[in-house]
Amino acid sequence: MENLLSEDFLTETTTEVTFYPETGSGYMEDYDTGPTENTGMCDRSWVRLFRGQYEPPLFWLIFILGAVGNLMVVWIYTTVRNRLKTMTDVYLLNLAVADLLFLCTLPFWAFDAIQGWQFGVSLCKIVSAVYKINFFSSMLLLTAISVDRYIAIVQVTKAHNLKNKRLFYSKLACLCIWVVSTLLALPEFIFSQVKPGQEKQSFCVMVYWNNWQNRTKILVLSLQICIGFCLPLLVMVLCYSVIIRTLLQAKSFEKHKALRVIFAVVAVFVLSQLPYNSLLVMEASQAANTTITDCNIVKRFDIAGQVAKTLAYTHACLNPFLYVFIGVRFRQDLLKMLKVCVGGLSKGALTKIQAVPTRPSVMSDTETTPALSL
Repeated sequence: MENLLSEDFLTETTTEVTFYPETGSGYMEDYDTGPTENTGMCDRSWVRLFRGQYEPPLFWLIFILGAVGNLMVVWIYTTVRNRLKTMTDVYLLNLAVADLLFLCTLPFWAFDAIQGWQFGVSLCKIVSAVYKINFFSSMLLLTAISVDRYIAIVQVTKAHNLKNKRLFYSKLACLCIWVVSTLLALPEFIFSQVKPGQEKQSFCVMVYWNNWQNRTKILVLSLQICIGFCLPLLVMVLCYSVIIRTLLQAKSFEKHKALRVIFAVVAVFVLSQLPYNSLLVMEASQAANTTITDCNIVKRFDIAGQVAKTLAYTHACLNPFLYVFIGVRFRQDLLKMLKVCVGGLSKGALTKIQAVPTRPSVMSDTETTPALSL
């Protein structure tokens, strides 16, 4: 996710504010500290101070919670279950890996918020690209999960006929998602640079070519908004709307629980992603046609962008609870995993645990019922 507003210049005759490219992490590009009336710069030192105090603790909290949740998902799939059996299994494992790699970039940005970027240009490009690859892959995997649930629940006959091929299709879909995400992250790898800032600090930012600066920035922001938010949201609404209609027609005592889960999945996605993407739309509009010229408004958008960005990041640590741990199978697997750790069960006991049948969960494949359950 990118920064919303960046370095701006004010003149005494025209108070026009120019927005420069965002960083891979979502931070402001520069913070000018000179008095406006003497240097023509917008004094944004308090924005930098706010960022240094606000972002690091929250980034570390998101990193720790997300790492614990997603590592448990990976551990269950690779150890407790030992193999991937369904399309959903493939998608959820890839989603956990994408979230983990995304979370691994947060410590770099937390350090950068306090001390500036001290890791060199190469690592700046790599961390920014890795961040964006896993951002896009995470969003596209959520889209794939919605489509998979639609097929398994609404198109039951088709799902049964393709039972033997669905696992292959899911792996192929994940491969395509990773390739597309890598291509979409190329701007981060190409344009990320270490730019000197105030107080002898440098920042890892996106620096576009001057002749194509605004056009390139608009294109990058448009791709992020469309593929990182609009497409997943559209697919979720369409798929889950049909699923809800199917559940309402089904005679299942658990359908109300399933409806609550679906509403929670969509609500969390919208609440975490909508504020930030709305601000990105404003930034793209600003790049196309400068409409905000007041320095105080720019600084308020800086703060709003940092808060909205942190809110959007929380999705990486909520995914395991929304898509995995709400399911009966995973709750049982988790309890069994804890028993293994606490009780010191033998490998033979673990094998028996793996063989215990479980009923389908809200995000698991089901061959016998269209209902979703907790």
